[in-house]
Amino acid sequence: MKDRFLRWIVFLVSLSCLRAGLLTFLPAGVVYLSSCQTAEITGRKQFILLSEQDELDMGLEAYRQALGEAKISPNPALQEKVAAVGKKIAEATGHSEYDWKFTVIDDDKTVNAWCLPGGKVAVYTGILKLTEEDDALLATVMGHEVAHATLHHGAERISQELLITLGATGLLIALQNKKQETVEIVLGAFGVGAQLFAVLPFSRTQESEADRVGLIYMAKAGYHPSKALEFWKKMAALSEGGISLEFLSTHPSHETRIEDLLEWQGEAMGYYKKN
Repeated sequence: MKDRFLRWIVFLVSLSCLRAGLLTFLPAGVVYLSSCQTAEITGRKQFILLSEQDELDMGLEAYRQALGEAKISPNPALQEKVAAVGKKIAEATGHSEYDWKFTVIDDDKTVNAWCLPGGKVAVYTGILKLTEEDDALLATVMGHEVAHATLHHGAERISQELLITLGATGLLIALQNKKQETVEIVLGAFGVGAQLFAVLPFSRTQESEADRVGLIYMAKAGYHPSKALEFWKKMAALSEGGISLEFLSTHPSHETRIEDLLEWQGEAMGYYKKN
C-alpha cells in the first residue's frame, strides 16, 4: 500500500512540476508550506505529507499482514502481562482515540518489539526473556515503541522517502541530455549522500526522540524511569563483542543511549506517579 501511495504522489507532483519547469525546486517549497508539524513533548519540527487517516489505514493493514505471517504466542499469561503493561502505557500517552492492540509473537530468537500507527503493538518472546522478571523493564520497551507511533515517525519516514524519490526524479530530468556515464556517477553520489546524510541520521533522531518520550510515558504510567537504564545495560551486555559503527547505524550506540537516558531522568521524574 505504501509503495502504491508513493508512486501515485510522485507521479502527480512530478507531472505538475514538469509542466511548470520547476521539478527540481518546487517540491521542497510545497512540502515546507503544507506539511510542517510539531512533535508532542519534544517540540521538534516534522514534515509529514500523509493525513492521519492514511497513516492509520497503513498501520492497520501492516498489522494484519504482520500477524498473518507470525506465530502468535499460545501462552495466555504472557499475553495478559503484555496487555496489562501496554494499557498503562497507552493511557499515559493520552491518545484515547487509538484502537490499541497488544500481541505477543512466539519467536525466542527475535529480541524486538514494534508499534504501528494507531497503537498496534507486538512484542516478541525473545525480548520478554530480558523483561519477564520486572514489568518496568517491559514498560521501557513498550514506552519506546509506542512513542514511535504517537510521534508519527512512520508517516515522517514515508514523507522523507517521498522527498528523496522526488529529488532523484529531478536529477533524471536535469541529466536527460547528459552522457550515460555522467548520469550514473551523479545518481550514485546522490544515493550515497541521501543514505548517509538524510536517511540514517534521521533514524537516529527518531530513535532518541522515542527514548525520551517513552521514558516519560513509562514514568506517567507508574514505572520508575531509572529502570530504562537497567534495560539498556542488559541490551548492551547482550550485544557485547559485536562491532557497531554508530555513524552508519539507524540506532544510537548503547553508550550514547544510556548517556541520554541519564540526562533525561530529571525530566521524566517530573512525570513519575508511583503505582
